[in-house]
Amino acid sequence: MTTKRSSKGGDPRIAVLLQNIDYAFDKPGWHGPNLASSIRGVDARRAAESIDGRRSIWQQVLHAAYWKQRVINLLIGTQPFPRGGSDWPRLPEEQDEGNWKADVKLLYEIHAKLREAIARIDPRRLSEKTTRLILGAAAHDLYHTGQIRLLRRMMGLARRA
Repeated sequence: MTTKRSSKGGDPRIAVLLQNIDYAFDKPGWHGPNLASSIRGVDARRAAESIDGRRSIWQQVLHAAYWKQRVINLLIGTQPFPRGGSDWPRLPEEQDEGNWKADVKLLYEIHAKLREAIARIDPRRLSEKTTRLILGAAAHDLYHTGQIRLLRRMMGLARRA
């Protein structure tokens, strides 16, 4: 049985997986805000702010980046996450604009690496487990988008993104 190819010559299943992570991360989707749009316009002070014991926006960003790296590691091999800590990496000592922008950049860079790893998957490796892993990465972004949107609303930033 042959697999249908998309118009660009790639496996259509990979194209759909890429669409899922794109809509969850930085492409407009029907569902509302994505992760990238939810952190746009947030400064370092607000990003580091914890409200009622909840994890901060900055912590959510690093957590999302960390788990994208974990998915990359499962797809193409282990690469260390560049920050200390694990599931919830530690915030930098200096929670200033430079470090906030660097961590947002890190999130974008790791997302690009994840996207590249998915695009290069041999279609024969697209098992149910691999597909579930990639779709889970998209769902994880959307889950934390919801957390960030709630924090933004609590901070009075709901209308700015």
